[in-house]
Amino acid sequence: MRRADRLFRLVQLVRGRRLSTGEWLGARLEVSLRTVYRDIADLQAQGVPIEGEAGVGYRMGAGFELPPLMFTQSEAKALVACVRLAQSRLDPELAQSAEQALHKIVGALPAAARAAAESLVLHAPVGPLDARTRECLLQLRRATEARRKLRLHYQDLQGAASERIVRPLGCFYWDAVWTLAAWCELRQDFRNFRVDHIVRLEVQDEAFRDEPGRTLADLLRLECA
Repeated sequence: MRRADRLFRLVQLVRGRRLSTGEWLGARLEVSLRTVYRDIADLQAQGVPIEGEAGVGYRMGAGFELPPLMFTQSEAKALVACVRLAQSRLDPELAQSAEQALHKIVGALPAAARAAAESLVLHAPVGPLDARTRECLLQLRRATEARRKLRLHYQDLQGAASERIVRPLGCFYWDAVWTLAAWCELRQDFRNFRVDHIVRLEVQDEAFRDEPGRTLADLLRLECA
């Protein structure tokens, strides 16, 4: 890695965390602790407001901003790859926004990076989701963001039908299947519902607030335990 690239990466690492130790920075940059200290001293001398000291940690001072769109060719290609892979797996609204955002980013890139991004040979023309599932995913995302309860008419993998009121917490993508993680008021417990098995959903007027033991963070802690 060129030193200029390393310094830029160092700034990005420091500004992305509350506090970064020299050891942590050295491991990410694959350089010695001494090199980290020297690079930080050089950046400080150039006016970059990195605060902290050796043995304690470093953080970026308030108000520091880097010019936008400083992407390398590899980073630009990674962005294009992510959007191409994601578009056919997202709800229609997010897919369109992703494409619009990508056009803005690519259009503002330097010529070499733009050419590299546009010539990427990775494509994902066929998506695993049908139009009905994608539209359902859109409604689920909006309800989750608005913290609105849902009435689900659901059919499980064995064909059993049920109807229940849930608090939508998040949508998860499992390679070919989306699921809704929710707090089920019928079962008084967390449940996961395959989006393609939701027969009908109705967004309720009633909103909900996070309650201890019923949040997405609580669910993730249980699954990681």
